[in-house]
Amino acid sequence: QVQLVESGGGLVQAGGSLRLSCAASGFDFRKYTIAWFRQAPGKEREGVSCISTDVKTVYADSVKDRFATSRDNDKNTAYLQMNSLKPEDTAVYYCAAAPGPRITIAPMSYAYWGQGTQVTVSS
Repeated sequence: QVQLVESGGGLVQAGGSLRLSCAASGFDFRKYTIAWFRQAPGKEREGVSCISTDVKTVYADSVKDRFATSRDNDKNTAYLQMNSLKPEDTAVYYCAAAPGPRITIAPMSYAYWGQGTQVTVSS
């Protein structure tokens, strides 16, 4: 059974940092691309970043140079390091998985999703 569990969310002041984790189980993690998405109240789900099986990454323009994604295949875990956080980064953050290498942060490309973790950035 495929399972993705996000953790690390919370409340942080603007300019602060958080690191989200995505713990995976039930599939061969190293053969899957992992992506991060976020959804703010009243807005559509937005792609944030992804890291492919060959460790290539892509970022949304809104987070480029502030966020960094990584993965540890031995721990079946992906990470999203978020620095210089802004109030507009407030959202529920989700990780998602798709088989094979891919460089896309389009939600429709990902079949497996976690439940999400809330990130709130205060001004």
